Formats: sequence, C-alpha cells, structure tokens
Amino acid sequence: MKITSLEPARCVPEPDAGIGALRTERGNLPLESVDVHAAIAGLVAGVEVAQGFRNPFDVTLEATYVFPLPDRAAVTAFRMEADDRVVEGVLKERGQARADYDRALREGRRAAIAEEDRPDVFTIRVGNILPGERVTVRLTLSQPLPYEDGAATFRFPLVVAPRYIPGEALDGPPAGSGTAPDTDAVPDASRVTPPVLLPGFPNPVRLSLSATVDAAGLDLRELASSLHVVEEEGDTVRLRPGERLDRDFILRLSFAASTSLQFDGAGTFALFVVPPELETDRRPRDLVLLLDRSGSMAGWKMVAARRAAARIVDTLTPGDRFAVLAFDSVVEEAFEGLAEGSDRNRYRAVEHLARVDARGGTELLEPLRRAIALLGGEQGRERVLVLVTDGQVGNEDQILELTGGALSAMRVHTVGIDRAVNAGFLGRLAGLGAGRSELVDSEDRLDAAMEQIHRRIGAPLVTDLSLKDLDVEPGTVTRLGSLFPGVPLRVYGRCRGGSAVTVRGLASGAPWEERVPGTVVDSPALGAVWARAHLRELEDRYAMGERELEGEIVRVSLEHGVLCRFTAYVAADTRQVAEGGPEHQVIQPVEQPSGWEAPVSPMAFGLTAMAGPAPAPPPASGGPGIAPAGGFAAMLGGDDAFLPGAGPAPRMARGPMSARPAPRATRSLDTVRPQLVAELDRLKALHAPGALYLADLGSRLAALSAYLGGHAELAALARELEAAERPGTDPEALRRRAIEVLTALTGGSGPRGGSGGEGRERPFWKRA
Repeated sequence: MKITSLEPARCVPEPDAGIGALRTERGNLPLESVDVHAAIAGLVAGVEVAQGFRNPFDVTLEATYVFPLPDRAAVTAFRMEADDRVVEGVLKERGQARADYDRALREGRRAAIAEEDRPDVFTIRVGNILPGERVTVRLTLSQPLPYEDGAATFRFPLVVAPRYIPGEALDGPPAGSGTAPDTDAVPDASRVTPPVLLPGFPNPVRLSLSATVDAAGLDLRELASSLHVVEEEGDTVRLRPGERLDRDFILRLSFAASTSLQFDGAGTFALFVVPPELETDRRPRDLVLLLDRSGSMAGWKMVAARRAAARIVDTLTPGDRFAVLAFDSVVEEAFEGLAEGSDRNRYRAVEHLARVDARGGTELLEPLRRAIALLGGEQGRERVLVLVTDGQVGNEDQILELTGGALSAMRVHTVGIDRAVNAGFLGRLAGLGAGRSELVDSEDRLDAAMEQIHRRIGAPLVTDLSLKDLDVEPGTVTRLGSLFPGVPLRVYGRCRGGSAVTVRGLASGAPWEERVPGTVVDSPALGAVWARAHLRELEDRYAMGERELEGEIVRVSLEHGVLCRFTAYVAADTRQVAEGGPEHQVIQPVEQPSGWEAPVSPMAFGLTAMAGPAPAPPPASGGPGIAPAGGFAAMLGGDDAFLPGAGPAPRMARGPMSARPAPRATRSLDTVRPQLVAELDRLKALHAPGALYLADLGSRLAALSAYLGGHAELAALARELEAAERPGTDPEALRRRAIEVLTALTGGSGPRGGSGGEGRERPFWKRA
C-alpha cells in the first residue's frame, strides 16, 4: 500500500486536545461563534442571539445546528447576513417554510431556516455557504423571568443535553440528521440528538454572552451567577472569555417585587400577584416520590437527587401515606403500595434511597403510570406526585398524551437536577398538576434549593384561583395554577376592556380575594410573551390528544409573529451563488454537558464528532448505548450490554461504560441492520453525494464491520468508499455500488412506510 505524506503545516495537533483533534486554517467545524446579548428590564428580558457559521470546506456547505433556547422565550424575528446582504426571515407554516428553503437551495441561492422541535430545542439550517464564506443568523427573543423568594432568574441554556430515546425504530428516512433513529415513541428523535464532541476537543465555538440590567424601578440588591465566572462593568454583566457551550448560564437578580396588573394598549394583560402571608391547614397527603436513577444521573447529580428525595421524605407526617419508586429501565419500590408516614417507614425509605445508584435508561412512562395507579385512592386526601430527575428524555409528547389527563387531577412537583436541565419538559409536567418545578443546577445551590422544596412540597397557600371584573377573551388566559409560599402568580391573557382585576381563590377552604388596579405600559414584548405562553398550552393540549388544535396553533403563531412547533422562520436570498444544492452537509456536534461523567471511550466520541452524521444506534437487542455520542458510541456497550443469556436491553440507556462486550464473533449483521438501512436511505436521498460524503460513509461502514468482528462485504465496500477522494474516482459509480451492496445486505430495505399519500413523507409530528 502506498502511503502519501501530508505537509506537517496542514495537520498540526492541538495542544491538550484529545484524540483526533487537528487544527486547520479554516477550522474543522462550521459553527464559529455564538453571541448572546440580553437587555433585562424588570421581569422581562429582550435577547438577541447571533450564530456565526463559516464553511471550512472546498465545496458548498449546508450546516445544521441543534441548540437550546429558554423554554418560555418567544422567538419574534430571524435574519440571515452574508456577503454584505441582509435577508429578513418570514414566519410561515412549517411545511411551506421547508418547501421554500429546499427550493432556494435547488436554485443555488443561500437560505436559512429556524424550526422549533421542543419548547426549548431548536434547529437552524444554513445552506449554500460558499467555500471560506461566513454567514450570520440572528434570532430575536422576548423572555419573562421567573421570580421566587425575592429573586428573578435569567436562565439561558447553551447546550442540548443527550436524551434517552425509547421505542422501536421507524422505517423510512429519518426526520433529521441526529444520531438516534426515529422511533414510535419519539418520531423526531433524529432531530433532537446531535452528535457530541470528543472530550478534550479544543474550544470549537467562540462564546460571547452579556446582559444589561435595568431594574425598571425595582430595588435591585444583588446580582449572582451560579455556574459561570462573570465580569461586571456598570450595569452590564459579561461572561468571562473562553467559556464553553456546556451548561446553562444563570444570573440571579435579587429585588423586591409587588403585585401588579399591566396592559399593553393592544388588548394583552400581564398579572403578577405576590403570595399573601397566610397559614394553611393542609389535608393528609398521599405522596409518591419518583427518583430517576438512570445513567445520565451519575456523579454529583445522583448525590443531589438522593439528598433531595430524603428531604422530601422528611416533610411527611404520620397522617400521610407515601411510596418511593426508583426507576431506570425497571421500577423498584422501597416497599409495597402506600405506607404510613411513620418514623420507621421514613427511615426505611431513606435507607433504601442511600443504596440507589445510577444505571440504565430513563424509562419514565412506566413509573408515572405506577404512581398514577397508587394515587387513585380515596377522597379527602391530597394526591401529590414528586419527580426527581434531569428530565433528559425524548418522548415528552408521548408521556403527556398517555398520562397528562391523570396528572392534571393531582398535584405534580418536579425537581430538575442538571447543569443543562430539560427545564421545558419539567415545567410542562408541573404546570399540568398545578405544582412547582424546582431546578438544582449545582452542588453549591443544593441547600438553598432543598429549603425551597421543603417549603413548597406542602399544600399551596391559595387554590381554585379565578379572575373577576376583567372582560377577558375566552380561551386566552394562561393556566392559573395555585399560590405557593414565596412564588408569585403570573398570568397572561387577552381582554376587551377593564381597568382592574379581582383575583379569587380558597385559602384553607375559606374564600380569599385581592383586587389589583391596572396600569398601561409601553411594552412591545408583552404581546409576544403572552402568545408564547398561550401557544405552549395549546401545544400541550395537542400532545395530549386534541389534534384539532393544529389550525388554531398555526393561526396564533402567524398572527402574533411568534415561532412554534407548527411554523418556521425561513430566509431565502434572491441572488444565485451556486450551481445547485449544497455539495456537503454537516451537523454541528455539541459539547458534552458539564458535570456529566464521560460515558464512552474517547474514540467513540471522535468517530461521531469528526465523521459527520453518524449511523443510528443499535436496535433494542443491542446494549444500552450512550445517546450523547450516538452512532458508534451506542455500539460499544453499557451495563448489561451484550451479555450472554441477557434479555433485550433498553434502548440507548445512558450509563457508565462496561468492559463486558460479548465476543465479536457472536454479533450478526442483524445487530447493525438499522444503521445500514439509515445509511442506505440517506444515500438514496442525496442526488449527487460528493467525494467527502462517500469517504465519510466508508469510515462509518468500516467501523460497523470492525464492530461485527469483520464482515467481508461490508469491509470491501468501506475500502472502496474510503478511496473516494483519490484522483480519477467516479463518485456516481461509487454511489451506485454502495446502494447495490447495502440493498443486498439489508434485504432490499429503503425508504418506506410512514409517508402516506403518494409516497411523500408526512411531517414528523404527524407520524404514527
């Protein structure tokens, strides 16, 4: 074999960079910078996010970036800037926006599209970036700040943490470019599972984040950042240079707030009610505590979760009954059924909690069903469910559809523990059950958070809230919930008239009310914040089975200019810059979240991050791989993975890596067939894959062959494809050859099913 030497200047290793990280003049990933600026005024923040992309390749590029935004934020504007041209985005129905984006790329024009996949997970695609060119996309947001115990919190997430994906893989092409296959439980899994960077990878993205604080007449006493080091300059707080996109940015503003009612002059109102100083007589409780012990909870999170659970058990009295369920892919009970809250039983529960450690996958649906069954008991007792977790699951809509109705009939509290917590989902669950969602973002915050949890796990101060004396438009008022100690009530809605409102409810069974006069304010953000909150509630109802709401969701989104899951912003240039669609596609790998224990060998991360889109993880008969690395990482095994005689392991459970893979000779082609099907589908969907793509495909197939212990046909195809960049190679002939071999290996698998109507793929949110 002839070995060609590379010029040393073209492949200089990065110092302390981990396996496989090289430096080139153009870089090796498309996302170059993320700049965030927030203008905080009282309890509302206006935010602009700028993402800078650069094409490091010699061919036109489509870059995909999956990233988080605050779950309560309203995205109200989108623009693309390239080559001294500025293109404003237009909000359209999602299918139409995708069609416009695809047409622009086919015609050789630059285009960008922004889509929402979860309340706090978004995807941007930028296509036809010319070699060496920079493109900037900008998002404009309006975000309300939650306020509790005398402090408002500005939380800006910076990384999409890996999510556990349950269910059986769907046939047909994937909905996105991520590392997990779409499943019957998570039909858009491939859209919310970006690959994860190799640990030790040199800072791939330049991060700039600043927040300008205007107290807006409130008495600002203190600013504190819990997870990052910040620098203060006047009224502006800046993130220290060199920080990575691996944890939420959290800024706490301590000041006193008061009850208020604001009108924006366009029919939108915002009500803020500080809880009264009341003593409550709470009823006996039936409480079920669910503790997540999945692999993603390893390390400090498991310690914090055990302590949080123990503090919750401490709130019980002998008149209460309770159950403690620890879950991963199985559910373990501390004792059978509901037990009395006696000293002995509480001691037994805490003793059980002390033995719980992280393992397996986050199968949340079954423990929720078990809890609902336990809480279906007698009248006269308050039913409370407490979930302690990082919330890193992908099947949020499935969980809401199958349990949402029952959860809305009981009190639901969630305790989120992570530095990149799935706050959107945990807030949705708590909102259904008129409870609270408490977030623990660091060990330093644990004691303060535990104190808040201890106070609020009891009965609320005021329940059965309603509004009087304000002519509200029916169906526009956001969920009222209950008043808890230290937690003000915040309500948005639309009204036809009125200058004041009376808030009514029950405090310890007795009537309670408070009249709040209104003031007119000049706040353009108020309408957007209301529209986002209203859309979230409509989307939750849609997820729970009210499919007829789709049209209403699209109407509200377009009418008020706020992005949602059924709409998208698209910006398409009118000038042609290329001969056709992009010749290379790259999905930007994301950071491994801070505080997560490294789940796989560095090589697994390297294959994923450096090779572009990875094949899907193994089927359920494979071991519980690691969602963050995706692709090959999942094949390297996990707890109980590939053990002789073991039954099917849960899909993609995130746990510490095990050194117990079965002998390679025992692995059949069926083990990797879903990956091969996915690769075949992608290959057929690409009209003219370039040499870079084919070479990348060859490296992935070589890894699959090695995983199987050697597979002659697969290895031979891999060698042919890896030579795609040699002079004189015919890419189209290689493409046909790859399709022929993969079709034979997969038994003729290809795009099929799930499309309905003339073979066209249905939008992912409508797939079975």
